[in-house]
Amino acid sequence: MLRMFVALWAVLLSQGVIAQSKQSVDLIVNGDYVLTMEPGAAVIPQGAVAVKGGAIVAVGSQQEIAGNFAAARTVSGTNKVLMPGMVNGHTHTSMVLFRGMADDLPLMTWLQNYIFPMEGRYVDAALVEAGTRLACYEMIKSGTTSFVDMYFYPDVISDVVVDCGMRAIVGAPMIDFPSPGFKGWDDSFAAGVDYVKRWNGKHPRITPALAPHAPYTVSLDHLRAAFGAARDLNVPVSIHVSEDQAGIKTAQERYGMTPIDLLEGVGMLGQRTVAAHVVWPTDSEIQKLAGSLAGPIHNPTSNMKTGAGISPVPQMLEAGVNVGLGTDGAASNNDLNLWQEMRLAALIHKGVSNDPTVVTAQQALDMATRMGANAVGLGDIVGTLEAGKRADLIQVSFDSPRFDPLYNVASHLVYVATGEDVVTSIIDGQIVMLDGEVSTIDIAKMRQDVEAIAQKIRQDLESR
Repeated sequence: MLRMFVALWAVLLSQGVIAQSKQSVDLIVNGDYVLTMEPGAAVIPQGAVAVKGGAIVAVGSQQEIAGNFAAARTVSGTNKVLMPGMVNGHTHTSMVLFRGMADDLPLMTWLQNYIFPMEGRYVDAALVEAGTRLACYEMIKSGTTSFVDMYFYPDVISDVVVDCGMRAIVGAPMIDFPSPGFKGWDDSFAAGVDYVKRWNGKHPRITPALAPHAPYTVSLDHLRAAFGAARDLNVPVSIHVSEDQAGIKTAQERYGMTPIDLLEGVGMLGQRTVAAHVVWPTDSEIQKLAGSLAGPIHNPTSNMKTGAGISPVPQMLEAGVNVGLGTDGAASNNDLNLWQEMRLAALIHKGVSNDPTVVTAQQALDMATRMGANAVGLGDIVGTLEAGKRADLIQVSFDSPRFDPLYNVASHLVYVATGEDVVTSIIDGQIVMLDGEVSTIDIAKMRQDVEAIAQKIRQDLESR
């Protein structure tokens, strides 16, 4: 009798005779195609995501989602791909104000003769605020929802990130010699620890981190202190690792070790570490990275532009390393468009290896989303579209004839789409861009602030 009743109830529900109560949610976002980016998951045609309280409640077909949820607001998905927001694993946001200031130079010449001196003259809280806001605007416009930053005045950076609605791991910089606001290691280390203590748990979209610059600018004892403090405070470390041959040579001359082996000794492999660049790892170091908590971040544009080299990404992927993508700062890129990095990652390794099968379009997408989130330690909350994760998602318009005909969504995203095709950005369940319009930033005021600083830098460059 009970079985007959249940069966009859199901039939009546399916025929609409009995109204099915729907769960109330804040937002339903649709897409002609939905990429959840979960391993092995197929593209969902005519899919949707339900969002409540900043979290993803459900992912499925539009019919399923509409049948089970009632939303306060619905975003159309016509001619759009819905996917996780992109993760920029390494950048220096405020350096967008040094964009185009010095190009076509070797890395160390660029750093020591241009960047470090100009930072000493111009970097202050006002520059960092204006630069970070400009960088956030550029990243929101091109579909980045989370990023890892390393720059001076981390309190200012964090405030701007919160204001713009983005998610970030903000690294407090530490370096052995004088830098903006610091005399050297002691005060930069103390300030970094103080920043982390004040921001740890302060805001859900900010993860504070310690950021010792690199093994060639921070002594072994100081690296040990930084990694120890990060372990005690339970926060990540962000650091430049094996970026170019000059850095490799310095580590070998000082310590008789390569940078990754050196950093293994101070704790890098056993704790959350965002390892920027990793252009020159040895085979044994790749195997160590595969079993570690460190996430290498591939920055193809910056590495090629500075002549640093090309990271052995195919070998790292083959070994099971979580490799993320980064733009680096806009002073060495010269933009913050992760779509460019994704496409380059899928192309340059084919070219240098003469093997068109390495770094597939799907792998490049993984590095920009799921794998990138895992690499920086955010994989538990973002990087895929699945119930329980934070609602960081973007819509990419396939409306242009450039996308005709469509056979493979992943292929078009990597080899056809650009940052200009991103039309919607939702971070932590909040719409920060809709129909290409960013709602969290006063663009006119932002550009005015940027130009005021740029005029001073321009006059300095012209007087040289």
